[in-house]
Amino acid sequence: MTANAAQPRSNPITARRILVGVLVAAVGLATIHWAWLFFILLLCIGFAALYELNGLCEIKGQPLEYPVAVFGVFAYIVLAMLDRLHTWEGALLAVITIASFAIGMYGEQKGYFARTAYTLLAVLYIGKLLTYFVFIREVPNVGAWWTFYVVILIALTDIFGMVVGTFIGRHQLTKISPKKTVEGSIGAVVIVAAVAAAGSLLPQMHVNWWQGVVLGVVTSVAAQAGDLAESALKRDAGVKDAGSMIQGHGGVLDRFDSYLFGGMAFFAVLHVLGILLVNQ
Repeated sequence: MTANAAQPRSNPITARRILVGVLVAAVGLATIHWAWLFFILLLCIGFAALYELNGLCEIKGQPLEYPVAVFGVFAYIVLAMLDRLHTWEGALLAVITIASFAIGMYGEQKGYFARTAYTLLAVLYIGKLLTYFVFIREVPNVGAWWTFYVVILIALTDIFGMVVGTFIGRHQLTKISPKKTVEGSIGAVVIVAAVAAAGSLLPQMHVNWWQGVVLGVVTSVAAQAGDLAESALKRDAGVKDAGSMIQGHGGVLDRFDSYLFGGMAFFAVLHVLGILLVNQ
């Protein structure tokens, strides 16, 4: 998906980028076997992504009510881990909202509205969306398999979007991210749908081939939407990357933006197609 349609194309695929990407993926996939370790990884990703998002907000002139945002992300993931989010989410949102407004009163009055709004957005964007990976992993018997499945689908969306776009991309997908192309986007969806259909043939998945195709298409499209949404945040702040924690990939938010939307979409399709109900 990363090719420049308006200028001569340069190949963004470097040995360092590939190596770092493989190492990050290997660590993430390895933790899925142990649910508690995977949840700790989600917390680490959440805190790092929140730190970078706060940096973008600071560039805009209105940083988050950071302690409130940290508490919100932590509480969302932990309550999901304990299977208590469905009971306490309403109260959690009320606490976060009240705390954001109350603490903001003690800061500079200019930008009060923006700081409060940014804080609520940050908690939902990062904390809430990461909980869908907890929900997927916690499904009895098949949770680990489905988590591995969705992570692979999103990772392949990023990889093949870049590869296809680099070599055959000609038409710009959107001005928000100028190097992404229509060819890269479509190529990623087609390849991921095929991989998802093939993966569904594993008996451990408990998914029909056509359900695998739907899961692949929707997850890939959502992952690309998540990438574009984060690109819009960066363009608004006037920066290229949200951070520099991951060599060759920018920041943690840059690396995992597609997972935030992709995991949510995958879980939604499991519901819509009745796959989740059958396996619970």
